[in-house]
Amino acid sequence: MLTLLRDAEIFAPEPLGRGDLLPAGCRIAAIGRDLASPPRGWPVEELHLDGAIVCPGLVDVHTHLDGGGGEGGAHTRVPATQLSMLTTAGVTTAIGLLGTDSTTRSLASLLAAARGLAHYGVTALCYTGAYRVPPATLLGSVREDITLVDRVVAVGELAISDHRSSQPTFDELMRIASDAHLAGLMTGKAGLVHLHLGDGPRGLSMVRQALDRTELPPRTFHPTHVNRNRGLWAEAQEIATRGVPVDLTASPDEPGEPSAAQDLVDWVGAGLPLDRLTMSSDGGGCLPTFDDQGQLTHMDVGVAHSLLHAVRGARALGLSLDQALRPVTRTPAEVFRLHGKGRLELGADADVLVLDANLGVVHLLAGGRFLVRSGQPCVLGAFERPAD
Repeated sequence: MLTLLRDAEIFAPEPLGRGDLLPAGCRIAAIGRDLASPPRGWPVEELHLDGAIVCPGLVDVHTHLDGGGGEGGAHTRVPATQLSMLTTAGVTTAIGLLGTDSTTRSLASLLAAARGLAHYGVTALCYTGAYRVPPATLLGSVREDITLVDRVVAVGELAISDHRSSQPTFDELMRIASDAHLAGLMTGKAGLVHLHLGDGPRGLSMVRQALDRTELPPRTFHPTHVNRNRGLWAEAQEIATRGVPVDLTASPDEPGEPSAAQDLVDWVGAGLPLDRLTMSSDGGGCLPTFDDQGQLTHMDVGVAHSLLHAVRGARALGLSLDQALRPVTRTPAEVFRLHGKGRLELGADADVLVLDANLGVVHLLAGGRFLVRSGQPCVLGAFERPAD
């Protein structure tokens, strides 16, 4: 059954105005105003949206598909992500990673989690490596993992400026970045280093050194959590002017602290390029608070729903919808070389999100197949149960 989406306000994410959209199989076959009705007898459902918003499915480049956490002991390990946690948040593409714990968690298990989610229609990819240096790998090196394992697209989240990191030297980090970059050239994959940033005083100094002292292109580095403090946020804005893409974390809003929505608005207000800003959820990851001795005092858990929460917040602060959507659609798809993702155009992947006027999820199609319909998940993972 094909579905012809009628009378939608289409954001590609650029605004295209009112029109219709026809996914056919895994691709977008037609998009425009007043598309012709299909011939009688064709298996096409016409779904009238009455001006609802249609945009690309969201691309979440930092999510713990196999669960995260564990800094407070084994009982604080976060369970694996369930399919509906992604789909009801509008996410159709997710890149999974390991964080602090690459001892009791493994890349093999992460890869299996990605394959399991992909079975249901979402695009689930993963990083090699984790916080530590030398990186955990599947085949013995970062270069081999990215080159030879189809679902592995980059290395991360490698930790710097954090008491939980391996305190890597500049030379160690550059060798890892060089391997990732070369693997990206060989495969057409992202081939970048997704860098976890802590609150340490060194901040992004090693990335600035890399720009000054090596031949590696700026896009090789993709620092995340750059909005965790104001000093780091200022550093991130500076290196973005030098060509480095940076990643906001759409964490739950903290009282008295700038939100990801406000940071997004400030980025646009400063005239910084939206093709160098991505926003991710840290879904399934531990969002910890430590004391001055490095002891865990509190933890929260990231959720994919934080992405649309930040988009709503940015809209409420006056940002246009196309600008608010860009860091969770087109830009991450471009930074990670995910061709066909993050945009609505002829031949693009039929990952389509339908939102109501309040930017709530109404329908979600991945590869042209409904995963959420009328606000409810219509496809569940093997161990999920329908809501009462």
